[in-house]
Amino acid sequence: MPVRDEDRDRFEEQRAYLVGVDYGGGALSAEESLEELAALAEAADASVVGGAIQRRDKPDVRFLIGGGKVTEVRLEAKELDANLVIFDEGLAPAQQRNLEEKLDVRVVDRPSVILDIFARRARTAEGRLQVELAQLEYLLPRLRGWGEALTRTGGGIGTRGPGETKLEVDRRRIRRRITTLKRKLAKVQNRRNLERAGRSDVPTVAIVGYTNSGKSTLLNALAGADDYAADVPFATLDPHVKRGKLPSGRTVLYADTVGFISRLPHDLVAAFRATLEEAVFASVLLVIHDAAAPGVEGRAEVVEEILAELGARETPRINLFNKIDLLENGFDVGRWAELGFDRPLGVSALCGDGLGEAAETLDRVLAEAGTPTTLRLPASDGALLSELYERARVVSVDADGGELVVVAVLDDELARRYAEYRTEVSADV
Repeated sequence: MPVRDEDRDRFEEQRAYLVGVDYGGGALSAEESLEELAALAEAADASVVGGAIQRRDKPDVRFLIGGGKVTEVRLEAKELDANLVIFDEGLAPAQQRNLEEKLDVRVVDRPSVILDIFARRARTAEGRLQVELAQLEYLLPRLRGWGEALTRTGGGIGTRGPGETKLEVDRRRIRRRITTLKRKLAKVQNRRNLERAGRSDVPTVAIVGYTNSGKSTLLNALAGADDYAADVPFATLDPHVKRGKLPSGRTVLYADTVGFISRLPHDLVAAFRATLEEAVFASVLLVIHDAAAPGVEGRAEVVEEILAELGARETPRINLFNKIDLLENGFDVGRWAELGFDRPLGVSALCGDGLGEAAETLDRVLAEAGTPTTLRLPASDGALLSELYERARVVSVDADGGELVVVAVLDDELARRYAEYRTEVSADV
């Protein structure tokens, strides 16, 4: 059956030309970032046919890159038969429109590609809600149609009013949907808080790190699970919590989280906050680094920035440098310790190398960090909660009628003093 002209772009092969901008500095070099963008584009089913990097002191207001570079990109993209140009930056709506007019092809930016991959990979109802919210937040300021064009040009016979009305209807519909999604995700967050309180007497170990560093493979190895894992960006988006045993016999819960990446769209971080908060409330973080990847330090810097945004920078951690089986000259633990990484260890989640030492180290760190305790305090007595904030590590606080359900790590003295407020909660998962 022939393809209609209006549907042709849905079936046409995406031949992408990549454009990066080097402002100097940054967690990743411009070359490393563009190479990462190529992997993202391929994960979104695009074929990369070429690319270019422009070095600038600051972005151009109209095109991000200079006008001369725009002409160069247009000619080279046309020569390579590219039908898509992807910029390795977030583009303002006006910049995207200006570039599409000049380049005469569809233009998207890095956040758009990441959102597309998330939309493909989301499997659970929660994951789909989170992705849809992020997509709509991204789309709203970029929504355009005949109405916007007519406002700018003065319009024509038979077209002045209806187009603008349709555009405003679309905007209102999107805003209403965003409100609905936020309300649904607030319920998800409340449910997660209750689940967390229900397992508060079992320490949670959050597995965090750059995308494609081996988090899911590590979870499977530590917990004896068989969750999906693949050597692609954002192979898994939905959180997984698995029970495991440490050498001491201590039971722990391993929580996998969505992978981080350079310039992860803020809308995605906000939408996935309920999922990412596993890192905030964890007793210990296992921060996973791909030891065989280029720019390991830069990727670690990105992870630190996102952990800081989430409020998890101070959580005790172990830095696991994964994929040491791919290193030709072995793993130099001393180098990473000198660079300031807490408890660096070399492991191979795939082969099992170093996992025994990692489990023993985790056992020791958990013993030092303490196990969270659930307390029920009268909401009317603010002094009790104030003391906990001052002297304990408060993990979470939730209101339940006239009481506050507080999860906190207490020292021996506080544990004795607050014994009457302690509540036993089932830790089943």
